[in-house]
Amino acid sequence: MEIGVRLLLAFLIPQQVARVGGQEDGGHEGCVPGFQVKHYQVAYSGAFQKGQALIEVEFDDCAGNEDVKFEVSDHNFHVTEDLNLVPQRDVLYSRPILFIHGLSAHADDMAQVDVTGLPIQSPHTLRDILGVGKTVQSRSKRSLLVPPMIITENQRAPFPRVIGKSHVISTEKSGNHIFRLTGPGADQDPRGLFTIDIGTGDVSVSRSLDREANDYYQLEVSTIDFGGNLVEGPALLLITVIDQNDNRPIFKETRYTGEVLEGSPTGTTVMTMTAFDADDPGTDNAALRYNIVRQSPDKPSPNMFYIDAERGDIVTVISHTLLDRETLPTTTYELEIVAKDMAGSEVGLTGTATATITITDKNDHAPEFTHTLFEAYVYEGSTGVVVNLTVDDRDDPDTGAGRAIYSIVNGDPTLSFEIQTNPDNNEGMLSVIKPLDYEAERFHTLLIKVENEDPLVPDVGYGPSSTATVHVTVLDINEGPVFFPDPLTVNKMENIPLGSFVASLNATDPDILQTQSIRYAVLRDPAGWLSVSPVTGTVNTSGSLDRESPYVYDNKYTAVFIATDNGSPPATGTGSLVIYLEDYNDNAPYVIPSVARVCEDAHDMNVAIVGGRDKDLYPNAAPFKIELGKQPGLDKTWKVTRVNSTHSQIMLLHSLKKANYQLPLLITDSGVPPLSNNTEVKVQVCVCKKNKMHCSSAHSHCASLLVLLATLLLALLCL
Repeated sequence: MEIGVRLLLAFLIPQQVARVGGQEDGGHEGCVPGFQVKHYQVAYSGAFQKGQALIEVEFDDCAGNEDVKFEVSDHNFHVTEDLNLVPQRDVLYSRPILFIHGLSAHADDMAQVDVTGLPIQSPHTLRDILGVGKTVQSRSKRSLLVPPMIITENQRAPFPRVIGKSHVISTEKSGNHIFRLTGPGADQDPRGLFTIDIGTGDVSVSRSLDREANDYYQLEVSTIDFGGNLVEGPALLLITVIDQNDNRPIFKETRYTGEVLEGSPTGTTVMTMTAFDADDPGTDNAALRYNIVRQSPDKPSPNMFYIDAERGDIVTVISHTLLDRETLPTTTYELEIVAKDMAGSEVGLTGTATATITITDKNDHAPEFTHTLFEAYVYEGSTGVVVNLTVDDRDDPDTGAGRAIYSIVNGDPTLSFEIQTNPDNNEGMLSVIKPLDYEAERFHTLLIKVENEDPLVPDVGYGPSSTATVHVTVLDINEGPVFFPDPLTVNKMENIPLGSFVASLNATDPDILQTQSIRYAVLRDPAGWLSVSPVTGTVNTSGSLDRESPYVYDNKYTAVFIATDNGSPPATGTGSLVIYLEDYNDNAPYVIPSVARVCEDAHDMNVAIVGGRDKDLYPNAAPFKIELGKQPGLDKTWKVTRVNSTHSQIMLLHSLKKANYQLPLLITDSGVPPLSNNTEVKVQVCVCKKNKMHCSSAHSHCASLLVLLATLLLALLCL
């Protein structure tokens, strides 16, 4: 066993650099010679059979893998030409860790194979007797020293590149252990970024790093014996990535907007520009300085604004008197802002953005009417806009400093006028909202005032030009006659004789300064009941007034009349006549419903309810008297009994066969004099079973009253 251990040491120690390989001359770009996967696992399940492929290793010398030789730390195993790890004989027990050494003219690398699931060994094996694979007990004789390491980002090839070294301080021989590196960046993602020389402890990086992706790596270094047992560690290895200035400042937006009020004092902060640099904020690589490189336009001064180099605050430099929105060549200025890292030095990287600054308005100019006097002409009786008042205001018309508000100060005691602001042109629209009367007042003089939505600044006030006078002249027109009262209401009894007096219409002409005559005519008379005298306006009946007519609603009949003067041109007016019609007993009552049902058996449901209706009103309607017709013998079979003022019940006195019977009834109202009506009700005699009525259909045979009487007589003779 001691000889085998020495052979293994002789196999491992000469491999000075077992790392994730670098790139040799002749390899294609991007290829790393060696094992592409450094760590494998094999599960032990009782025994490894000869020729059984356990794993396939991934090895590439970046030159076609010609003449590659593999050696396995356990000679019971070997790597075939198709890169499979297989036992050369039946293996009952294996070491927990195997090392595979791959060697060619272009690559020299090593991989580790962990064998899992091995049974616990007996303490009396030859391995235990020789002490092979046991952890050294005396910690005082050796220690693992792993200093922190640094590496600059963006390093260029060749790789791998040694960045530091791990040491074992020991009084014993150093050849009985090998170094192992674990953690993110080694055997965890991103895998293979760092490797360690298993013999010397040299730590190498395999490719260029990016600090902005990861600014440090925390790994662990340990030593193990050739049996895979831990000897020392793990010890923390901290690898810090040093920043390079490889990121230029970036503004969140390419365009920024800000506002400053006109007349603002020098030094007023307008806005703040902020850029970001992904480099290390603790270095000058991310120390930014701001500068204005261009102002457009550059009038009245090319340096109207200043930016704080470190904070990015843009402030005004121009005096408050020159910062006048109404005198500046424009209300919008554009600044080109540059942010430079390396604290603004010449070697710094730059980023650019645009700042647009708007000079906003304040109400430092009062609105002024363009004229002191405006004139308007309006016809009497009309409404609407009569004149538009114009103003000048040097402030921004799209703000409260420029928008006008008009008011009527004097001259409108009847509130006949209204003035509003036209939102399209800021003019004052003076309107008549109550029709004017030429005969009452021919001229109106109004005093109008204009103000702004926003208050004026303290040192500016409204002057005489902020008021104006409006002369409104009322023009005469021929006005139509006016009915009074309108509507005219009268009460009349229906059915009064034809030619009866109904009402006298009264229409007057508003044109009191003119002498005009008026003639009357019917404009709308739905039922054709009325006539009117063209000269006097007297209304008489020309038809019978019927309260029950479909032209009467809620006892009211409405007609419309027209009055026309003899002006030039003639003018007309309309008025309504409402006639409240009083009821007269001119409608006989009638029975509802026209069909009733009873059961054929007098002991069942042999009662039906009927009611009375009348088009007339109380007291010419209910209460109603409902009784059997005058035909003899009806009272032997039927009985009518009053239920209330409007309804009665019909009762079948003895059983009848299923059929339809026409029952004569007499109904009388309560008018003076009363009116009666002889009517018939169809009584269906039905078979009643289980709360259901089975009646004859509408087309079934209807027994006549004579048949009914004959049946009654036969019944009497049989008695």
